[in-house]
Amino acid sequence: MDGGNPIVVFTVLLAVILVIPPLFERLRLPGLVGLLLAGVLLGPNGLQFLEHKSETIQLLSNIGKVYLMFVAGLEIDLSQFRRTRHRSAVFGFFTFIVPIITGIIIGRWFGFGWNSSLLIGSILASHTLLAYPIVRRLGVVQNEAVTITIGATIFTDTAALVILAICVGIHRGEFTLLTLLHQLITLSLYCFLVLWGFDRAGKEFFQRSRDDQGNQFLFILLALFVASVAAQVIGVEQIVGAFLAGLAVNDVLGESPVKEKVEFIGGVLFIPCFFVDMGLLIDIPAFVETLSSIGITAAIVVGLMGSKFVAAWLSALWYRYTPIEMLTIWSLSLPQVAATLATTLVGFQEGILTKDVLNSVLVLMVVTSILGPMITARTASCLPIPQPQQEDIEELANWWDGSEEAQPHPFTVVVPIHNPQTQRSLVELAALLARHESGRVVPVTIVPAQVHMDDPQLDAALNRGRKLTRRAVELAEVYGVEATAALRIDDDVALGISRFSREQNASLIVLGWSETGSLRARLFGNVIDRVLWSSPCPVAITRLLDAPEHIGSILVPTRDLTPSTLRIVRFAQALASSSQAKVVLLHVFLTNTPPEQIGQFEQDLRNILQETGGAIATDIQTVASNNIASTILQEAQNCDLVLMRSIRRGTAGGMAVSDITTQVIRQVQTSIILFGEPHRLS
Repeated sequence: MDGGNPIVVFTVLLAVILVIPPLFERLRLPGLVGLLLAGVLLGPNGLQFLEHKSETIQLLSNIGKVYLMFVAGLEIDLSQFRRTRHRSAVFGFFTFIVPIITGIIIGRWFGFGWNSSLLIGSILASHTLLAYPIVRRLGVVQNEAVTITIGATIFTDTAALVILAICVGIHRGEFTLLTLLHQLITLSLYCFLVLWGFDRAGKEFFQRSRDDQGNQFLFILLALFVASVAAQVIGVEQIVGAFLAGLAVNDVLGESPVKEKVEFIGGVLFIPCFFVDMGLLIDIPAFVETLSSIGITAAIVVGLMGSKFVAAWLSALWYRYTPIEMLTIWSLSLPQVAATLATTLVGFQEGILTKDVLNSVLVLMVVTSILGPMITARTASCLPIPQPQQEDIEELANWWDGSEEAQPHPFTVVVPIHNPQTQRSLVELAALLARHESGRVVPVTIVPAQVHMDDPQLDAALNRGRKLTRRAVELAEVYGVEATAALRIDDDVALGISRFSREQNASLIVLGWSETGSLRARLFGNVIDRVLWSSPCPVAITRLLDAPEHIGSILVPTRDLTPSTLRIVRFAQALASSSQAKVVLLHVFLTNTPPEQIGQFEQDLRNILQETGGAIATDIQTVASNNIASTILQEAQNCDLVLMRSIRRGTAGGMAVSDITTQVIRQVQTSIILFGEPHRLS
């Protein structure tokens, strides 16, 4: 096989990325570990299919390296950071300064110079939030111990990358205080221009091109590589610019479909190529020798774990956190992946770090990426679930209220009509809700525009739309509610639905969804995703297997007490009232959750239901299980409808949903509604 042929190299990489990570995840090991081992197997010490010096490998790996840091900047929740920025800064200081001092001591102990020792310290100072999905699943993201750890990522990663820039600058030339001062001033100016300039330019560009996701995607990629190239121009490593670019466009992207596309491209292609290249760099004899003289590896692993523990303990002592909160902070700040590996690779390529350090850091990555999430799963399950503020509860009491005080406009349900097969169930659901709220139903068909308004295809589409909306009005009037048909021509179907809903002051949009794999279904799924992003009001995405009035019980999985979860409960109560159904609130807790915490959650939920005036028959069920999706599926067998929240964490058929929701959608045998709230601009 010709390992120098770019097409051959790219084909091998695609096969590795497709096959290896799922195999390792089935073994409960990180997929990234599998990519590293694949690089070892296919590299110079294995089958010799791939070569680190290959131009194709170099290109894809370098893109993956900057993309990794770019995504690290994108994934930081700036809204949470702003709420606890002062405490995040304190923990960020502790979790940076203690590990960096530890790293310097380790480096000097093993005979490294001051510059190399400082870089080793900066490697230990950062952290990657690998366990974030766990705390999100457990509903404790709003816990202060969690939010300060998330916010501290900005400080640790930024400071670690600044140290990297200084160390590389020192290594490349003669070190003087004047050159250091010049570099710091240049770096500060560069940071300001990127963080301020890209944010302003991004918001202006997105405002002007709100309908063109393709150009928005290209703008984000351009921002990434311009920042990376500019960093290199001023003598700073590219990954510094990539991380700052991620922070700069964070607010611009929000949770938009463009962000999902940006992360998707990096996650499935470029970032895995970087990890495969890391595996190619592993020299098996040197790696075995490093492990046989285990001193530096053990020192780095133990030093990292000990220093992060001390930082968490100091923060807990400073702010009087409980031992469980302290352990959660420690476990969340333990994994070392993104900034750690990128910095190590740069240090190794510059000749600042030796192969012993590179191999030790790879061991560190494997240990911490497995151990950190394991500890988080145990400790975070014991954290108290934050309660909503009183003003949020008062708002919920009137959120689904048809009175003039709460709703200045009549309660309006907009029903986009597209598929005749789902038309009846959508209109009947909308009519039930509108009748309960003394409101109205507005069926609408959005017809894609043609270049010429006298195009025969447009005439045919308009005639079809008139028939669909006329039939929808007839179905709604059976329920005794006001119904008005509407027909719109628009260049963009999704934006047409959102614009029409805004014009009508809609209270709710009811959309149909199908799980078929046809091209039309996939296209409609993309429409749903974009409606969720641009909608001015809540969106109910429905797949009903029976008539809505036949619904006797509604299952609502509840993971926390945030306003978003409670709004879904209010929606379920309104639907249950209109169809005389019972609501079952299901909370799945891990098997090691303390009984008193479970009882407190149930009591808090009952109190909130009473305060929000819910008079519908509502049962609260708590189940101990470590597999949330399977538990929901099991409980769903006893209900007619499952109501879940749509969350932008991956996609399923074009809809933005979490991994748990994706599993439920694919396997549930009953009706299901995904409830999405309008995007809130920061």
